[in-house]
Amino acid sequence: MTTPTPGGPADPGSLPSQLPTPLLVLDVVGLTPRLLEHMPRLRALGDSGSRAPLSTVLPAVTCTAQSTFLTGALPSKHGIVGNGWYFRELGDILLWRQHNGLVSGDKLWDAARRAHPGYTVANICWWYAMGADTDITVTPRPVYYADGRKEPDCYTRPPDLHDELTELLGTFPLFRFWGPGADLVSSRWIIDATRHILRTRAPDLALCYLPHLDYDLQRYGPEDPRSHRAAAELDAALPPLLADAAAQGRTVVALSEYGITPVSRPVDINRVLRRAGLLEVHTQDGMEYLDPMASRAFAVADHQLAHVYVRRPEDLDTVRAALAEVPGVERLLDDQGKKAHGLDHPRSGELVAVAEPDAWFTYYYWLDDTRAPDFARLVEIHRKPGYDPAELFMDPEDPYVRLRAATALARKKLGLRYRMAVVPLDPSPIRGSHGRLPASDDDGPLIVCSTPRSLPGRVAATDVKALLLDLAGLTATAS
Repeated sequence: MTTPTPGGPADPGSLPSQLPTPLLVLDVVGLTPRLLEHMPRLRALGDSGSRAPLSTVLPAVTCTAQSTFLTGALPSKHGIVGNGWYFRELGDILLWRQHNGLVSGDKLWDAARRAHPGYTVANICWWYAMGADTDITVTPRPVYYADGRKEPDCYTRPPDLHDELTELLGTFPLFRFWGPGADLVSSRWIIDATRHILRTRAPDLALCYLPHLDYDLQRYGPEDPRSHRAAAELDAALPPLLADAAAQGRTVVALSEYGITPVSRPVDINRVLRRAGLLEVHTQDGMEYLDPMASRAFAVADHQLAHVYVRRPEDLDTVRAALAEVPGVERLLDDQGKKAHGLDHPRSGELVAVAEPDAWFTYYYWLDDTRAPDFARLVEIHRKPGYDPAELFMDPEDPYVRLRAATALARKKLGLRYRMAVVPLDPSPIRGSHGRLPASDDDGPLIVCSTPRSLPGRVAATDVKALLLDLAGLTATAS
């Protein structure tokens, strides 16, 4: 049977007699059983339906977990070994790429269309959305002007959905989606966009990404009252979307990729490698830049996990020795360790460092802040050679930081180039992180379903794809 072009007509004679059950899948980032206690509406969904612990993958980060949900495979198969990695063929470290072609394996929608030709899918802000064979796509995508300005916007497919959503909801609030201003506004926009797509397109499957819990839990830690308030805020924003789903007869699934746990120790893993003479930099205009092509070893920091790339096999023992006794490093995974965790993929580092429970990895490689590259003080997720949660803060050590921000904003409004250099170089304020496998179910991800008795106890991340096909009524013919 030939799978039709996404969004295109199917031969009516080839369709199963029973239509699939429509689904709404909410990726509630950072949701745990502890936080669910502060979310009465979402908790009620599980109380009347089903809920279960969700076993995540290593690393427990967005891109890896989502790719596992949608393919049913481990990183060793789908290739997404983190939110970014060292692209050996380019000699460059790249995070937060957007092309779905990076994800190998049979996707959820591929299996669904084999079972039901013409099955339609909307992806509203799940990652690796661009280039995917989904019918409807909405994903953050700034406008990069030729003069260097970056302005908020999104990418949509079909293209006319862009102006439709912008007219209805305003421009996608990129600077409320990540950065010091990240808050509920971005999740509300995504909720409203999802409601509009459900009403006007009625896809069989709608994937909706809700990032709000990611922010204050990293800023303040999961036990802080401000984090509990963030959970209550997101819960209070959900009823209109849940009501729309119920009116359409949709089964609702809410799941999370990871739980955020308390941390207090940043580990400067690249500085350790530099002091050991393994990491090299090059200098331009007084600023130091990591030189991955020349370095004997360097790390791509990703929350509580870091891929350590070692250029020559003969340096492996030296790198192990340099990192083995570093406070905050719990263990180093070699080839055998990577295989045990499903991380044995060519994109992974020769070694993978896992942080201790209260620690996390910075990307910092300079030894003197006066030599830091200018992007270090910016919200610049694509230029930094590692993840930087300090982007959630304005620099508390700069008494003029808000004045600088206001000046930059004024230049922006005038259409001039501007630099929003407000991010601190001190990582110590971060109080929450993730990436390790959870120590307990209370602090780990979970899955909630509106259908009673639909969850078979603990659900593995690799079983989410099959579970969603089953909930849609497509299991028998999806293989």
